[in-house]
Amino acid sequence: MKKQQKFKVGENETIQDCLKRMRDAGYMPVKRFEKPIYKENKNGTYEVYRQEIQFVGKLQE
Repeated sequence: MKKQQKFKVGENETIQDCLKRMRDAGYMPVKRFEKPIYKENKNGTYEVYRQEIQFVGKLQE
């Protein structure tokens, strides 16, 4: 079994839902990463569409 695993917060999921899913799988969050997801507008400019949040979970012994 993996000692660490990554968990992404789904588009229709809250951070709390993701953390609960991690705990239910036996993992504890140890790191959090955020990165912006951009979309291109019709005039060629870019804007932030949403934030992608990902947690790294450590397997609880």
